[in-house]
Formats: sequence, C-alpha cells, structure tokens
Amino acid sequence: MSFGIEFVPGDPVLKIAHYAKLAEQQGFDNVWVTDHYNNRDVYTTLAVLAMNTNSIKLGTGVTNPYTRNAAITASSIGSINEISGGRAILGLGPGDKATFDAMGIPWDKPLTTTKESIEALRGFLGGEKVEMDGDMIKFGGAKMAFKTGDVPIYMGAQGPKMLELAGQVADGVLINASHPRDFEVAMDKIKAGADKAGRSMDEIDVAAYACFSIDKDAAKAKNAAKVVVAFTLQVPLTWSLNVMELTLQPRKT
Repeated sequence: MSFGIEFVPGDPVLKIAHYAKLAEQQGFDNVWVTDHYNNRDVYTTLAVLAMNTNSIKLGTGVTNPYTRNAAITASSIGSINEISGGRAILGLGPGDKATFDAMGIPWDKPLTTTKESIEALRGFLGGEKVEMDGDMIKFGGAKMAFKTGDVPIYMGAQGPKMLELAGQVADGVLINASHPRDFEVAMDKIKAGADKAGRSMDEIDVAAYACFSIDKDAAKAKNAAKVVVAFTLQVPLTWSLNVMELTLQPRKT
C-alpha cells in the first residue's frame, strides 16, 4: 500500500510546494493537485512542485476533458513529466455539472467524452498522430512535437458507469469515497469493466480518497471537513475540494 496527499491550490503556489516537499520527506508516494477554475492553475502549480521535489510523483487530481482540449492536456502533462524527470501522473475525470454551468460550458455525454478523451490522450502520449472522429472528440492528425514520456492515466470515478469505464481503460482509479462498503462496491464495478476489456485487476491501481482537515482548533477542523462531506454527498463526482485529502493506494488489488 502506498500513500498520497492532495492539495487545493487555494494557497500561494510556493506554500503548496513547501507542503509537497514536507510530504516527500515524510515518505508520501504521490502528491495530487486539484484543477478548478477559481484556484491557481494546476499545471503551473505542478511545475513549481516538480522544481522543489526530487522523488514524489506529481498528479492532476483531477483535470477534466471539457475545459482543455486533449492535445493541450497531453502537452501540459508531458511538460510536467519532462520537468520532473518522469514523475507525472494524469488524473482525469468528468468533473461536475455545477462547475461547468458556472463557467458556461455544456456538460454533454460525460461518459463518452471521458472515454474518447482517454483514447486520444493515449495516442498523444504515445507519440502518435491522432486521427479521431468520435461522438464528442475529434482530431484531424494532431501530434506532439516532443516526447512526452510514459504518463499513467488515472480516472476519477464514483458512479457505477464511470467506475466500470475506469476498469476498462485506465491505469488507475481515484475513488472519491473512503467508507469500506463504498470501496467494496466500487471495486466490483471496476472489476466488471476490467473483465469486459479482458484485463487483470493487477493492471489497475486503485486509490480511495479520504478527506481530512487539520487545525489547532479541533472544532474548526471538523467544520471545514463537514463542508466537503456535504458537497460530496450532493455531487456525483467532485474534485474541487477545499481541504487536503489522503489517497490510500492498495497495489495490485
């Protein structure tokens, strides 16, 4: 089992970098940074983290296929992979409708959009010229002009269909739940997807996101966590949280 920690770049980037370095020194394996329009840019933040750490893996936790074209995402995460010496992870999920409504972006066919985006991203990260005429994602021969390196793709998933899709196409799954029963149900769905694709569960790294809040004042810490829990219960999938999260990653489950 490995451990990761997620930060929301609501604080200045250099402060997040300090926390990331502390996490690395304490033995954390991964650090994730949320991608939300009203916080610091996720890739700028990851670039600074890459320059201030040595071994910890750096991931988007998670970005989405609506606010950025898949080619731009491939270029961005490929750049982070280069800067960090091969430590990048791409976390991708459909996001939540409320966020896109606020931004004026249609949240159409999240399952199809996520699936086709991952297909395109595999091509870009593999150095291929991407030709796609999907239902939601289309490319006419776009290709990266530099070697992005091997970047694993983790899917942020919570609903049954998304979890099943993750089992079919993702290197890892980030489950926004931490109750044992939730995790058990999620694993069944992931395995169903893996079985459909002829994959072994040994190929899929699964992480449980557990929200936690730290403050010298216990009541203040609890109240901060309550906001996140309430928001998570209302939204099928959200990654724009306002406290740090802990990822528990059982290997080869």
